[in-house]
Amino acid sequence: MSSEPVSSGSLSRASTIIDRDENEELHHEAYPEADEKGSFDPYLVKFDEGDMANPKNWSSLTKWYITATSGLLVLNATFASSAPTGVIGQLIEEFHMSREVATLAISLFVAGYCVGPLVHGPLSEQYGRKPVFVVTFLFYTCFQIGNALSQNTASILVFRLLGGLFAAAPLTNSGAILADIWNAKQRGRAMALFTIAPFAGPALGPTVGGYLSVAGVSWRWIFWILAIYAGLCWLQIVFTIPETYEPVILVKMAEKKRKETGDERYYAPMEKHKLPFSKRVEHVLARPFKVLVREPMLIAITLYMSFVYGCIYLLFEAYPIVFTQGHGLNLGESGLVFLPIPIGGLFGICLYLFYYNPKYMALVDKHAPEPVPPEARLPMALPAAPIFALSFFWFGWTSYPSISVWAPIMAGLAMGFSIQLIFLALFNYIIDAYLFVAASALAASTVVRSLFGAAFPLFATQMYDTLNPRWASTLLGFLALLMVPIPFVLIKMGPRLRLKSRYAPTKPKLPEEKKSSPA
Repeated sequence: MSSEPVSSGSLSRASTIIDRDENEELHHEAYPEADEKGSFDPYLVKFDEGDMANPKNWSSLTKWYITATSGLLVLNATFASSAPTGVIGQLIEEFHMSREVATLAISLFVAGYCVGPLVHGPLSEQYGRKPVFVVTFLFYTCFQIGNALSQNTASILVFRLLGGLFAAAPLTNSGAILADIWNAKQRGRAMALFTIAPFAGPALGPTVGGYLSVAGVSWRWIFWILAIYAGLCWLQIVFTIPETYEPVILVKMAEKKRKETGDERYYAPMEKHKLPFSKRVEHVLARPFKVLVREPMLIAITLYMSFVYGCIYLLFEAYPIVFTQGHGLNLGESGLVFLPIPIGGLFGICLYLFYYNPKYMALVDKHAPEPVPPEARLPMALPAAPIFALSFFWFGWTSYPSISVWAPIMAGLAMGFSIQLIFLALFNYIIDAYLFVAASALAASTVVRSLFGAAFPLFATQMYDTLNPRWASTLLGFLALLMVPIPFVLIKMGPRLRLKSRYAPTKPKLPEEKKSSPA
């Protein structure tokens, strides 16, 4: 999902639009092997060409195994977010909680995603990907066991919140692992296949929970299943996943070199350019939101992605009203109606792999050695945006019990298809447009998106009961229509907006500049 590596020319242009202190810091991140005078230090430990210690030189089989495992970790986290949907009725009956309080079992887990990205990402960049995964999944597994053994409402809600906080690690770090092991040209296919996991997980959760409820099994079993799944993933991380973060690998290589030679002058880039504690706190807490509030493009993109993400979790309350109450499906069958969403997402991935990605690769060669303009990522969102809005009109106005149940079910195909393309386009755009601060931009976007995902289920039931499924879905469709122009505006105005941005790594030429430039 990332762009081609930035050239030195792009870096020099970046210095005119990024604050001086931030630019110096980002220069060290981009070119850590160079000292202040631009010379190269013989005691600096770095990868040799073709070095198998470099994750990007690992075999394709190893890379695809790590990619698949990373996807499973995301699937685990997102599956856990929605799994209690099918047993909410049992929770209400056993603990005498209201429907709104029971819905918190989903919302609080997603709320944990708001804090996790601000902590897990920076920690992985300090200590490595693997240690963060090992620690977080161990705690995540323990909190699933805590849910399974809960004896009251408070313990369920607390364990769900803590579980979500630690489950957020793969949401931020699994994508980073793919960036560690794949180069820019190879990364597109891996990322496209990987991104189905965030949408497949929420769709599978209600299916499993619903059939457990239909089978008469206690609600506790859904949490035992989550605990077993998390525990198996933890064992897989501990015994089969290597460290992939290059700066941490180089630190270990430098330590080994010092031990073998007895020469303490050998060092890794990370050991030389360590941030002070105050600066690191700013990176973790302040910088993502500083980037967000200063960038109108990022605000618009984040709002759109957050709305789409919130709608996914809103469906966990809307679907039971339409399919369980309206069409009389049991809880297991009502869970199955979520499956067209990831199936539609697969169709979107196929379109990306066989149509949009080859076109982008042609642009990479055309623009070399300069990076491709970020706006080249957006064409796939142009048809997807109106399709997403249309899917809610489709779902709402076919939700009458007198109409075949297959009509609203098939609206999920359009939803999944459009959601996949929208997220692929906008994620890629954020990374390409905010190259040096992509981690901060994505962290801010993830936090806001998670807030929407946590909030939407809380009012979904009341909205669908009050307005009825037709008009509630129509309202969502009209809100989605209001956001349809966002990718169109970014394509048209993106270069001019990036010209004014202090974080964009390139200074795009405007049409009048192109005319005046020499041939």
